[in-house]
Amino acid sequence: MTRRDISQLRSQRWYASGDMRGFAHRQRTQQMGMRREEFMGKPVIGILNTWSDMSPCHAHLRDRAEAVKRAVWASGGYPVELPALSLGEVMVKPTTMLYRNFLAMEAEELLRSHPIDGAVLMGGCDKTTPGLLMGAISMNIPAIFCPAGPMLNGRWKGKTLGAGTHTRAYWDKLRSGEISQDDWVDLESRMTRSFGTCNTMGTASTMTSIVDAMGLTLPGASSIPAADSGHTRMASACGSRIVEMVWENLRPSDVLNHASFTNAARVFMALGGSTNAAVHLVALARRAGIEFGLPDLDRAADEVPVLVNIFPAGDRLMEDFFFAGGLPALVLRLSGHLDMTARTVTGTLAQMIEGVECHDDDVIRPLDNPVAKAAALAVLKGNLAPSGAVIKPSAASAGLMRHKGRAVVFDTHADLVARIDDPALGITADSVLVLRNAGPKGAPGMPEWGALPIPKYLLEQGVRDMLRISDARMSGTHYGTCVLHVAPESAVGGPLALVRDGDEIELDVAAKRLELLVPETELEARRAAWSPPAPRSLRGYTALFCEHVTQADQGCDFEILLGGPDEPEPEIF
Repeated sequence: MTRRDISQLRSQRWYASGDMRGFAHRQRTQQMGMRREEFMGKPVIGILNTWSDMSPCHAHLRDRAEAVKRAVWASGGYPVELPALSLGEVMVKPTTMLYRNFLAMEAEELLRSHPIDGAVLMGGCDKTTPGLLMGAISMNIPAIFCPAGPMLNGRWKGKTLGAGTHTRAYWDKLRSGEISQDDWVDLESRMTRSFGTCNTMGTASTMTSIVDAMGLTLPGASSIPAADSGHTRMASACGSRIVEMVWENLRPSDVLNHASFTNAARVFMALGGSTNAAVHLVALARRAGIEFGLPDLDRAADEVPVLVNIFPAGDRLMEDFFFAGGLPALVLRLSGHLDMTARTVTGTLAQMIEGVECHDDDVIRPLDNPVAKAAALAVLKGNLAPSGAVIKPSAASAGLMRHKGRAVVFDTHADLVARIDDPALGITADSVLVLRNAGPKGAPGMPEWGALPIPKYLLEQGVRDMLRISDARMSGTHYGTCVLHVAPESAVGGPLALVRDGDEIELDVAAKRLELLVPETELEARRAAWSPPAPRSLRGYTALFCEHVTQADQGCDFEILLGGPDEPEPEIF
């Protein structure tokens, strides 16, 4: 690529002018103790850091930012660290999904409003990856993603523990009396052994792996454990590479195309990844101006089996994936299903796998020996989900893939928590649990409420799965026969709003069908009598979110952030 001259970098609009404003920019930079020679005539690299004391997944990113800085200095750049909204999945309420778009807006505007020539995006916990990249794609200056990395493997009493997956599993064991309260307390300090993202194939590792496959990271960066010394070296390498990308003017728009997203979708399926990716990938594609949606994901699921043996679809963890060869080894396995000419920030996918081997055929399976017969995703349509819904067959019960049962309906999550264990509801193992008003506008923010709890008295009888349907999401670490992302959601009048206790619902995953078995005339009468729920928020960001958020099948982004002409560079007076 043609190497740019310093005069072509956007930062020089701030620093190189001879007027009073240029003087002020140089003056204030020197006010922070910088010598003129340290920043003049150099590309300015913004390090967007989502570190926070409330985000254990990102507890190490302060140190990693220092590694990025030292490499930027060594490569002739001027590094500046910019704190960005930290979205620690467990701590942020009601849900980090409410704030993904907030982070996307912040990332875009941080880059636009400051003299930044290129960006290193530091994140990894679930919504930070898509949020940072949505903003960077819209800003479209050179950017590289530096993933936080997964935590170390967990063990307890000789058993492998996966963050999130086994939290739910052992909670059910506690409720059913299979473990003691002392066991439960002991697990608190055993399950998550280090900083870093969930060590299962939850949303964090799903999304960072997908971004790796899309070519927006250093090859294989997504697989390196957070506590590994190689992770610090990777962060340093990101600092070196972004300086070169600035000189090359290699932007997200130069890397991303339809093939990038098709590759990402196929890798997603091979990972047995989180259903949340069905929302985030669509949002990323729409930011890039690329037509890509649920039908594309459905096709990818039909074409590629689950090959990665990691919880919740398998029985291993991300550290095992790393030692097996990580994302490059999976790309090697899938090379016949991928466009290997697709660009990356360092070359092409074909170059990513040069010299790569898979070191463990149980962790990263060959195509003829998949982890599960069932696919990682199925997109469902029917009169209950006209715009689509999703289910993760590989983490569900085979016996429930075709099921008919009577609905037990909960209007809110609070209603669910209050009544789920009440025997008077008459819930049986064949019942269909329905939660509504849990979608983008209804909750608001579409929280991870989709893995509805099973009544305690059924747990005590040995029931561990039931058909559950909602307009919510589900943690990528969780499992079960959960139909999610029902669109349109109930809060805007989607058919889920019309379901009543006792209605029959039929699921047929093979036919990709989800039906409410109620006559259309009756549904029309219910629709005429329906009125929308009162807004959950009347002010602030939440009101803005509810006004502008799109539905799950459209990526839950803000329509005001899509399309239109590029935002002009800020005027400097």
